[in-house]
Amino acid sequence: MKRYLVAGLLVWLPLVVTIFAIRFLVNLMDRTLLLLPTAYQPETLFGFNIPGLGMLLALLVVFLTGIVVANFFGRQLVRLWEQMLARIPLVRSIYSAVKQIVETLFSGQGKSFRKVVMVEWPRRDMWTLAFVTGDAFADFEKSLGKSLVHLYVPTTPNPTSGFFVMVPREDVRELEISVDEGLKMILTTGVVTPHKESDEVSDTPESSG
Repeated sequence: MKRYLVAGLLVWLPLVVTIFAIRFLVNLMDRTLLLLPTAYQPETLFGFNIPGLGMLLALLVVFLTGIVVANFFGRQLVRLWEQMLARIPLVRSIYSAVKQIVETLFSGQGKSFRKVVMVEWPRRDMWTLAFVTGDAFADFEKSLGKSLVHLYVPTTPNPTSGFFVMVPREDVRELEISVDEGLKMILTTGVVTPHKESDEVSDTPESSG
């Protein structure tokens, strides 16, 4: 009986969590429409609420923005906007950092960020997953006399927080897994491991007793 219960949970639990996550995002985007003047809110215009309209409008705005900035005139507008933000000290630092992270994640130039490695952390003989974010500056390497690599060591189960460290290249162990697989291990605190995820649904009923 236990194995059937576990098999059922493996099917329904991810589905339910996914549905609730999507519903949360849709409701969050719909609530942003409340920022509009009352006369222009969908419920006032149409007489009823349209679930998901906020999400659709957000995607439309992002898509249209991409079309605009793809041409010369749009790029000039973005450059002017960034020059204005660069004059505000605190905003400049936050905007610059976020932009670099987003460009690393979504541009083809950010391939080094997609490399998953193991490093001894927080002490020797204790290993954790980390993501390569780039090579260290030459001045740092010259000061220590070693080849260094930039690593982001995420925390679990929230990988959006973590530590930036510079580690000797010889102390890093590169892994043949994708970033998605590495993130799944971190999010699930090691419950979901690479190359086993697809086997758990089929193996659990037969192996559990």
